Amino acid sequence: MRRPVVAVIGASQTQPGEPDYSDGFRLGRLLAQAGCTVATGGYGGLMEAVSAGADEAGGRVIGVTAPAVFPGRTGANRHVREERQAVTITERIHDLLTMANAVIALPGSLGTFTELVVAWNVAYVAPFSGASPKPIVAVGPVWGDIVPMLTDRLATMGELVQCVETVEEAAALVIRHLGSQETPEE
Repeated sequence: MRRPVVAVIGASQTQPGEPDYSDGFRLGRLLAQAGCTVATGGYGGLMEAVSAGADEAGGRVIGVTAPAVFPGRTGANRHVREERQAVTITERIHDLLTMANAVIALPGSLGTFTELVVAWNVAYVAPFSGASPKPIVAVGPVWGDIVPMLTDRLATMGELVQCVETVEEAAALVIRHLGSQETPEE
């Protein structure tokens, strides 16, 4: 048996002391306190904030890094207890989404947008193979604007991405969906 894994994606440039960093820390702590494993891209910014919050709460923290893609980064942040290295950015996204039982998107830029759209697409096609879509929750006003616009313009299923304003709402939705129950090893 293993704890449910929640992949958290978000900006790499957010600094300690910024409101989004504090939000990421709280999210990591809330997920760990609920018994979830946290998986991020493993580097700085919101990835570090979420990792720090989960680590401080005694949670398991996984970081999926990509050293060949980001040679200027010196490895996973100090709160990552299990680092998995991917060769390419697409492999990194695949690894995060494959291990995750749910995905939470925090504010970010193009990389976060890409990860969110891939998670959304994976959820969209899951029923084609008889699988259930994994929950996806996006936090903040930018996603509240982008998701409805893409839903309308691309005629896709916007309900696969739940947009919320706070990390507390995101954590509650995911924890409620997962039931904070241990899941069988895959």
